[in-house]
Amino acid sequence: MLALAVLAEEPRRFNQIKRQLEGVTQRVLTRTLRRLERNGMVTRTVLPTSPVGVQYELTPLGRSLQQPFAGLYAWTVSHADEIVDRQREFDARGQAIEG
Repeated sequence: MLALAVLAEEPRRFNQIKRQLEGVTQRVLTRTLRRLERNGMVTRTVLPTSPVGVQYELTPLGRSLQQPFAGLYAWTVSHADEIVDRQREFDARGQAIEG
């Protein structure tokens, strides 16, 4: 969802997306963008630069999610600190999430 929000403004290169998503690893972002591409939400364009760059852009299908996701994104941002606090409390109890 956050990757889609970053792409809502304009097409972006991989590293631009990564910089805007603090804490996301390259591996996780790569998987996320591939999944979004596979689902038809983004297009991936290889740029003729040196070194070769890759740009991602929302497709019309991806853009159709902007309005529904806007509310969910706003909720996520406004509750991010509380969610992190709850995660820390959970972790402090020594409970592990398996999967």
